[in-house]
Amino acid sequence: MSSAPAGARRSRSSSLWLWLRHHVAAIAATIVDYGLMVGLVELAHLSPVPATAIGALFGAVTNFTLGRVFTYRATDASLGRQSWRYAVVSGASLGLNAAGEYLFSNVLGLQYLVARVITSVIVSNAWNYPLQRFFVFSRRADGSKHPTRPSHDSPA
Repeated sequence: MSSAPAGARRSRSSSLWLWLRHHVAAIAATIVDYGLMVGLVELAHLSPVPATAIGALFGAVTNFTLGRVFTYRATDASLGRQSWRYAVVSGASLGLNAAGEYLFSNVLGLQYLVARVITSVIVSNAWNYPLQRFFVFSRRADGSKHPTRPSHDSPA
């Protein structure tokens, strides 16, 4: 039996489901991102660095839509405010992903897809998740007491 108060357990459970939904959305966006990147490299013979940027852009659109509707359930907030904030965070994410691809593939000599996986795991957990949760889709910015607390604490 846990000694933590019921509210604290509920909060941890809610945070876990939020983190899991974030990663489900990230996986879906990654499928779009990587699929396009690999297609551009292998079929269109584009260099991996610009292909990474293009894939990341389309992955970002997918991720924003899923983040707003599925992950953070923040469709009641301003679409314009969220879009602007997401564009800033995503633009920086795109730069971090392209820089990571360059570092791991061009400088360290890793195969481009391995470089992309390493980069995306780092960027997703260190940059995207915290900024999406506490800046882009935060209910606190709209005057709510709890940032990104979904209306339902259960899994999607």
